[in-house]
Amino acid sequence: MNAISWGPATGVGSMPGGDAREAAKTVTGSFEEFPYLAELPARGPGADMIGRTAGMLVELYARVEPSGWRIGDRPGRDTRRAKAWLGEDLDALEEFTQGYEGPVKVQAVGPWTLAAALELKNGEAALRDPGACRDLAGSLAEGLRAHLADVRRRIPGAQIVLQLDEPSLVAVLRGQIKTASGYRTHRAVDRQLVESTLREVLGVHDGPAVVHSCAPDVPFALLRRAGAHAISFDFSLLTERDDEAIGEAVEGGTQLFAGVVPGVDGPLSDPAGSVMGVRTLWRRLGLNPGSLAESVTLTPSCGLAGASPAYARAVLAHCARAARSLADNPE
Repeated sequence: MNAISWGPATGVGSMPGGDAREAAKTVTGSFEEFPYLAELPARGPGADMIGRTAGMLVELYARVEPSGWRIGDRPGRDTRRAKAWLGEDLDALEEFTQGYEGPVKVQAVGPWTLAAALELKNGEAALRDPGACRDLAGSLAEGLRAHLADVRRRIPGAQIVLQLDEPSLVAVLRGQIKTASGYRTHRAVDRQLVESTLREVLGVHDGPAVVHSCAPDVPFALLRRAGAHAISFDFSLLTERDDEAIGEAVEGGTQLFAGVVPGVDGPLSDPAGSVMGVRTLWRRLGLNPGSLAESVTLTPSCGLAGASPAYARAVLAHCARAARSLADNPE
């Protein structure tokens, strides 16, 4: 793999509203050095995170039930809708990245959050069945391979960055995913199996890969061993317990995607204030301030689906300004 050129700031994935061209225009205008493929879940089932990734699966299909997405026997209306939304989003991104050369990020749900969210025919999560988890990971890997090839064709100058969204990963590792009844939880999945499955799915991409988890206690070491070149997290959830793992990650060359700007409407601090915590962490770890801007990519704390359109635009611009502040004054 060639040297990775990470941009100074980017988004996590979701945006408010339902206009693909407007979202692509906002994203590419805000992040000229690191645009990403926006997701617009407000459009309905199939545009949501789980539905979009379910639509990418190969020889596995899912449909919407009152309880959520359920694996079925054949592609139906929900699969077609998911593919159509994705195609619309890709068309819009392609339009606004003509002639662009540099990193472009695309997102999909990772195998463990997908296994926790997709139901089998009996209504229980696929997570309950090791064979179903295996099939799901294999199907996801094939689907991602085709998706990445499509993005390469559309944006030939792009260095594609694959992001796997794993918000449920910590709960899967701890045995905190509830059963269908809600009274019990599925047993914790073995850490080595979690790691090897992530490695298999990340392995379909020969370029840079990010794993995003906006839960507390992100397993930094496990994700690095699984092949993540970068880890994306909500900076406000870090505690000093994470210091050692973060120090090791930075020294090992792992990029930190630090979510420093709240993803829901509220007052924004000045850009320098947004990165004060990152500077403090660097000092606490005794890391070289000169490496700060190269080692950290700034993002919102999570997706922006719950934000107002005006706030979402302001957040993206704020991330870009905060990244400049970090580069200009790392200490």
